[in-house]
Amino acid sequence: MHSLLQVQHWPVPAAAAAVVHSDGRVAGSVGDPNRVFELASVTKLLVSHGVLVAVEEGAIELDQPAGPAGATVRHLLSHASGVGFDDREVHASPGTRRIYSSAGYEILAETVTAATGIPFPDYLAEAVFEPLGMRATVLAGSAGYAARSTMADLIAFAAELQAPRLIAPQTSAAAHAVQFPGLVGLLPGYGIRRPNDWGLGPEIRGDKQPHWTGTRNSPATFGHFGQSGTLLWADPRAGVACVGLTDRPFGDWAKPRWTALADAVLAELAGDSAGR
Repeated sequence: MHSLLQVQHWPVPAAAAAVVHSDGRVAGSVGDPNRVFELASVTKLLVSHGVLVAVEEGAIELDQPAGPAGATVRHLLSHASGVGFDDREVHASPGTRRIYSSAGYEILAETVTAATGIPFPDYLAEAVFEPLGMRATVLAGSAGYAARSTMADLIAFAAELQAPRLIAPQTSAAAHAVQFPGLVGLLPGYGIRRPNDWGLGPEIRGDKQPHWTGTRNSPATFGHFGQSGTLLWADPRAGVACVGLTDRPFGDWAKPRWTALADAVLAELAGDSAGR
């Protein structure tokens, strides 16, 4: 895809990107597919998928208590538990505010470990990484931000997000639907959003402007970006996902370039479709 070539001109030491169709076909890629990148908060997409596998297996339930009083697994997955960003202090009643929380994801990991008796990094590897052939991916610390992976592995994961094999279609649909609609909250790097829609792990684009995806992305687009300069979004209306990995921390350099990449990818795919 010509639209991906712009990644080669980003002001970063190294970058890799790919576009994946909903049927798993790779539309195009640039960069070293096997270079390992720190994922930062894109980790949460991997972790939430593992938590949903635990739900499917019956180890835990979405609406069982977890975290602060009154909160559930569902609250933690969708950043609605009231737990703070990097501590476990309760800043709001569950279900009243969207407080983005890495600490909440650490609580989720502990919840799965308590239910299964398996350390969460091992559970995640067994439940998600190994079945998808993600041999280079590891969770090496916090469930909120400490995974590392490669473009090759995240291509497999992007295909799973769009056409899941590890969770049921109805579970996937719930993951990509807004949980606790209408909640206001901070979208890191972009400010307060009213509402700040979130699913069971992925952020939901909705009508947020500006946003780290493109202006052409549909409101149904879901995904996550990381402070290490990484992103993964899937647009179900376009039938594609995009993976972007860099080793430069997220900042003002990324905002226009990530949006331009998404818009160029979707425009190119629309042009291809029109030309058939």
